Amino acid sequence: MHPTPSPTKPGEESVWAYPRPPRLEPVAATLKVVLGGRTIAETRAGFRVLETSHSPTYYFPPADVAEGVLGPAHRAGICEWKGRAVLFDVTAGGAAIPGAAVPGAAWAYPDPTPDFRAIAGYVAFYAGPMEACTVGGVRAEPQPGGFYGGWITPGIVGPFKGGPGTMGW
Repeated sequence: MHPTPSPTKPGEESVWAYPRPPRLEPVAATLKVVLGGRTIAETRAGFRVLETSHSPTYYFPPADVAEGVLGPAHRAGICEWKGRAVLFDVTAGGAAIPGAAVPGAAWAYPDPTPDFRAIAGYVAFYAGPMEACTVGGVRAEPQPGGFYGGWITPGIVGPFKGGPGTMGW
Protein backbone atom coordinates (compact mmCIF):
# COMPACT_ATOMS: atom_id res chain seq x y z
CA MET A 1 0.00 0.00 0.00
CA HIS A 2 1.39 3.40 -1.01
CA PRO A 3 1.25 6.38 1.31
CA THR A 4 -0.71 9.51 0.56
CA PRO A 5 1.49 12.04 -1.25
CA SER A 6 2.02 15.31 0.59
CA PRO A 7 0.26 18.26 -1.04
CA THR A 8 2.42 20.50 -3.20
CA LYS A 9 2.50 24.27 -3.46
CA PRO A 10 3.37 26.19 -6.63
CA GLY A 11 6.99 25.56 -7.59
CA GLU A 12 7.26 22.33 -5.58
CA GLU A 13 7.82 18.81 -6.92
CA SER A 14 6.25 15.69 -5.48
CA VAL A 15 8.36 12.55 -5.61
CA TRP A 16 5.06 10.78 -6.31
CA ALA A 17 4.87 12.59 -9.67
CA TYR A 18 8.29 11.22 -10.67
CA PRO A 19 8.16 8.34 -13.17
CA ARG A 20 8.79 4.63 -12.88
CA PRO A 21 10.96 3.57 -14.63
CA PRO A 22 13.08 6.56 -13.59
CA ARG A 23 14.01 9.51 -15.77
CA LEU A 24 17.45 11.07 -16.24
CA GLU A 25 17.72 14.82 -16.75
CA PRO A 26 20.52 17.40 -16.81
CA VAL A 27 20.87 19.84 -13.91
CA ALA A 28 21.74 23.47 -14.63
CA ALA A 29 22.27 24.38 -10.95
CA THR A 30 25.67 24.05 -9.33
CA LEU A 31 26.03 20.78 -7.40
CA LYS A 32 28.59 20.66 -4.60
CA VAL A 33 29.90 18.13 -2.06
CA VAL A 34 32.02 19.13 0.95
CA LEU A 35 33.92 16.71 3.21
CA GLY A 36 36.55 17.54 5.81
CA GLY A 37 36.20 21.26 5.08
CA ARG A 38 37.15 20.68 1.45
CA THR A 39 35.02 20.87 -1.69
CA ILE A 40 35.52 17.39 -3.13
CA ALA A 41 33.10 17.68 -6.05
CA GLU A 42 31.50 20.63 -7.81
CA THR A 43 29.79 20.85 -11.19
CA ARG A 44 27.34 22.70 -13.38
CA ALA A 45 27.21 19.69 -15.72
CA GLY A 46 25.47 17.17 -13.47
CA PHE A 47 22.46 14.96 -13.94
CA ARG A 48 19.67 13.90 -11.65
CA VAL A 49 17.66 10.69 -11.64
CA LEU A 50 14.00 11.02 -10.74
CA GLU A 51 12.09 7.93 -9.58
CA THR A 52 8.70 7.54 -7.95
CA SER A 53 8.89 7.94 -4.13
CA HIS A 54 12.63 8.79 -4.19
CA SER A 55 14.26 12.16 -3.76
CA PRO A 56 16.52 13.08 -6.71
CA THR A 57 19.91 11.41 -6.96
CA TYR A 58 22.64 13.67 -8.38
CA TYR A 59 25.54 12.53 -10.57
CA PHE A 60 28.83 14.41 -11.11
CA PRO A 61 31.10 14.10 -14.15
CA PRO A 62 34.31 12.35 -13.08
CA ALA A 63 36.38 15.40 -14.15
CA ASP A 64 34.47 17.50 -11.57
CA VAL A 65 35.42 15.24 -8.65
CA ALA A 66 38.68 16.25 -6.96
CA GLU A 67 41.63 14.04 -7.74
CA GLY A 68 42.47 11.48 -5.06
CA VAL A 69 39.06 11.69 -3.35
CA LEU A 70 37.74 8.33 -4.55
CA GLY A 71 39.33 5.07 -3.50
CA PRO A 72 39.47 2.07 -5.82
CA ALA A 73 36.09 0.91 -7.13
CA HIS A 74 34.68 -2.17 -5.49
CA ARG A 75 31.73 -4.19 -6.63
CA ALA A 76 28.33 -3.15 -5.38
CA GLY A 77 24.81 -4.13 -6.29
CA ILE A 78 22.68 -3.91 -9.35
CA CYS A 79 19.86 -1.52 -10.18
CA GLU A 80 17.09 -2.91 -12.32
CA TRP A 81 17.01 0.37 -14.29
CA LYS A 82 20.64 1.53 -14.44
CA GLY A 83 22.67 -1.68 -14.28
CA ARG A 84 25.62 -2.79 -12.15
CA ALA A 85 27.10 -0.23 -9.76
CA VAL A 86 30.50 0.13 -8.13
CA LEU A 87 31.13 1.75 -4.74
CA PHE A 88 33.96 4.05 -3.73
CA ASP A 89 35.39 4.97 -0.35
CA VAL A 90 35.63 8.76 -0.14
CA THR A 91 38.40 10.79 1.51
CA ALA A 92 38.93 14.51 1.77
CA GLY A 93 42.68 14.56 1.57
CA GLY A 94 44.13 11.76 3.62
CA ALA A 95 44.09 10.42 7.14
CA ALA A 96 45.25 13.73 8.62
CA ILE A 97 41.66 15.01 8.54
CA PRO A 98 39.67 13.21 11.27
CA GLY A 99 36.29 11.95 10.10
CA ALA A 100 37.13 12.69 6.49
CA ALA A 101 37.31 9.10 5.27
CA VAL A 102 33.97 7.44 4.58
CA PRO A 103 33.68 3.86 3.29
CA GLY A 104 31.24 3.23 0.45
CA ALA A 105 30.00 6.85 0.35
CA ALA A 106 29.94 7.23 -3.44
CA TRP A 107 28.97 5.07 -6.40
CA ALA A 108 28.92 4.99 -10.18
CA TYR A 109 27.63 2.93 -13.08
CA PRO A 110 30.64 2.22 -15.32
CA ASP A 111 28.50 0.59 -18.03
CA PRO A 112 24.87 1.58 -17.45
CA THR A 113 21.83 0.45 -19.40
CA PRO A 114 21.06 2.33 -22.65
CA ASP A 115 18.60 4.80 -21.05
CA PHE A 116 21.33 5.90 -18.61
CA ARG A 117 24.40 5.95 -20.90
CA ALA A 118 24.79 9.69 -20.28
CA ILE A 119 25.93 8.99 -16.70
CA ALA A 120 28.46 6.26 -17.52
CA GLY A 121 31.26 6.77 -14.98
CA TYR A 122 29.53 9.74 -13.31
CA VAL A 123 29.75 9.72 -9.52
CA ALA A 124 26.94 10.06 -6.97
CA PHE A 125 27.47 10.73 -3.25
CA TYR A 126 25.44 9.77 -0.20
CA ALA A 127 24.54 13.07 1.48
CA GLY A 128 24.42 11.68 5.03
CA PRO A 129 28.14 11.13 5.64
CA MET A 130 29.20 14.30 3.82
CA GLU A 131 29.75 17.59 5.63
CA ALA A 132 27.47 19.31 3.11
CA CYS A 133 25.79 18.63 -0.22
CA THR A 134 24.17 21.53 -2.04
CA VAL A 135 22.03 22.11 -5.11
CA GLY A 136 22.18 25.69 -6.37
CA GLY A 137 23.70 26.75 -3.05
CA VAL A 138 20.86 25.19 -1.03
CA ARG A 139 21.80 22.51 1.48
CA ALA A 140 20.37 19.05 0.81
CA GLU A 141 19.32 16.52 3.43
CA PRO A 142 19.83 12.78 2.88
CA GLN A 143 16.96 10.56 1.82
CA PRO A 144 15.80 8.56 4.87
CA GLY A 145 17.44 5.23 5.63
CA GLY A 146 20.87 4.14 4.53
CA PHE A 147 20.14 2.43 1.22
CA TYR A 148 19.00 5.15 -1.19
CA GLY A 149 21.20 8.10 -2.09
CA GLY A 150 18.71 10.84 -2.88
CA TRP A 151 19.13 14.44 -1.77
CA ILE A 152 16.13 16.30 -0.34
CA THR A 153 16.03 20.05 -0.90
CA PRO A 154 13.29 22.56 -0.17
CA GLY A 155 10.64 22.26 -2.84
CA ILE A 156 10.81 18.45 -3.02
CA VAL A 157 7.97 16.83 -1.08
CA GLY A 158 7.28 13.22 -0.10
CA PRO A 159 6.77 11.10 1.77
CA PHE A 160 10.08 9.53 0.77
CA LYS A 161 10.96 5.87 0.47
CA GLY A 162 13.80 4.68 2.68
CA GLY A 163 12.63 5.11 6.25
CA PRO A 164 11.24 2.36 8.48
CA GLY A 165 8.18 0.63 7.00
CA THR A 166 8.71 1.94 3.46
CA MET A 167 10.41 -1.01 1.75
CA GLY A 168 7.09 -2.43 0.54
CA TRP A 169 6.15 0.67 -1.44
